[in-house]
Amino acid sequence: MNEHPWKTPYWPDGVSHELLDYKMPLFDLLDNSAKKFPNHVFTVFNGATKTYAQVKNTADRIANFLEKEGIKKGDKVAIFLPNLPHFPEIFFGILKTGAVAVNCNPVYTAPELNHQLKDSESKIVFCMDHELFYPNAVKAAQGTQVKTIVVCNIKSYLPKVQGFLGSLLGKIPKADKIAPDHFQFDDVVAAASPVPPSISIDPENDTAVMLYTAGTTGLPKGAELVHTNFTHNAMACYEWGRFVHTQGGPVEKLHEGDYHCVLGVLPWYHSFGLTGALLLACLIGAKIVCIPDPRAGKPPFTDVLKAVAKYKPTFMSAVPTLFVAFSNHPLLDKYDVSSFMGCFSGGAPLPPEVCKDFEDKTGSIIFEAYGLTETSPALSANPTFKETRKIGSIGFPLPDTDMKILDIDDSTKEMPKGEDGEIAACGPQVMKGYWNRPEANAEVFVHIDGKRYFLTGDIGHIDEDGYITITDRKKDLILVGGFNVYPRNVEDILFTHPKVELAAVIGIPDKKSGEKVKAFIKLKAGQTATQEAISAFCKENMAGYKRPKEIEFRDEIPMSNVGKILRRVLRDEQ
Repeated sequence: MNEHPWKTPYWPDGVSHELLDYKMPLFDLLDNSAKKFPNHVFTVFNGATKTYAQVKNTADRIANFLEKEGIKKGDKVAIFLPNLPHFPEIFFGILKTGAVAVNCNPVYTAPELNHQLKDSESKIVFCMDHELFYPNAVKAAQGTQVKTIVVCNIKSYLPKVQGFLGSLLGKIPKADKIAPDHFQFDDVVAAASPVPPSISIDPENDTAVMLYTAGTTGLPKGAELVHTNFTHNAMACYEWGRFVHTQGGPVEKLHEGDYHCVLGVLPWYHSFGLTGALLLACLIGAKIVCIPDPRAGKPPFTDVLKAVAKYKPTFMSAVPTLFVAFSNHPLLDKYDVSSFMGCFSGGAPLPPEVCKDFEDKTGSIIFEAYGLTETSPALSANPTFKETRKIGSIGFPLPDTDMKILDIDDSTKEMPKGEDGEIAACGPQVMKGYWNRPEANAEVFVHIDGKRYFLTGDIGHIDEDGYITITDRKKDLILVGGFNVYPRNVEDILFTHPKVELAAVIGIPDKKSGEKVKAFIKLKAGQTATQEAISAFCKENMAGYKRPKEIEFRDEIPMSNVGKILRRVLRDEQ
């Protein structure tokens, strides 16, 4: 791409329109940092650390073990783990064999995991030594091609005293009984040689990772992502971000080496947590704090606040509900969370009020980004300059990326500026396609001017300054008497109510207007409100056809493990 198509006077200063040198195997990110920063800390877990050289050594041993187990290039190996320090070692070890890492949600039930193992044709599973996760992995492996299960215990990854006391007191998670034919991770590492197999990788065509989409209907689909999908995306995020490292100092890229600490609060099995935290940290040689369970602590989320106060992370990628959890935590004032230089928000639209509240309480700054599992994930982001970010928008396409707004009913027709349509994207981060789903691939890809564009399913528009704004998901659109109602717009207004912590809006059937708006509201701790009061607030702040005709208060609103509000679950309950 010789000339970037995005014309705007607000393109961030110093950010290139085009990246070079990203066409490499994904495991080169680890190897390069291990070579440049061998003694710098990579992972931090409960106070224990592993350096880049140590992580690389273990990854090489895992690759050696996998080769001896018969894993060849293109084979699938599943990771069924939360954010433990084992994860990057296993992840990069799989890639070093030329195999494909199948990242699985660690809290999936056995039937859910069984579908992924069967569909992906995985041959080995790495799982946590845990009373729930291990039995689920064993059950899920039945009727699949899985022949080997490797069980990961956390004891050896804790400080020695903590590991001893935890074992003595029975506080270290473990399964009731491990089958004798299943491997223990520590034994595997000890027995293997730190010599990975010699393989040839075609970074632009060889699949590196398979991630399963949540799937709004039917069973989840496996998105095949190649090595350069991730190397480009991590490098593009690094190129995009500009932060003030010292008070009164210049705006710069994230510093390489041990300057930065990334809070690993998003799950790494998910594309946002994988690229926006783990791979970005690895790329620049930063340390990352492993957070296996963000809700841990009393009250929930307290352990995350403790980790922030202890390790002083400078950077965090998070979903809006995590920013809400920070801002509304009853013990926030007891912990110093001022170390954040900046945060990226993605995974769901960021309500402006949530952004403002977090920034006011932490002194940090949030920049909204946008992407999908199928795009590794980042496609666009707001400039990381407070003067040129536009709250409520998703900014501009990242380097080498083009985005178009297409007619919802005719994907060959491009919409003019200011008019809503379906967002389509073309770039090095877009997936190869869905695994074994030719029909699904035909539905989501369109060719325009000789380039392949991915249809995101999101509705949005481009304003006169070139900023992209997402209006809503195409499948979440509510039709009220011929008027389009976008749930996000209603939710953003509800978030401005001083008593509202979380809000979700869906459409439900209505005899008169076809559909009507229903709002689900979680109030802030200690607050009370009536349906009449919320209705009066809506009457003052939104047009009649947008106003919720039904309001339901909830103690909890259903969310995915990544923190996305699940409107489809609410719809299914009606």
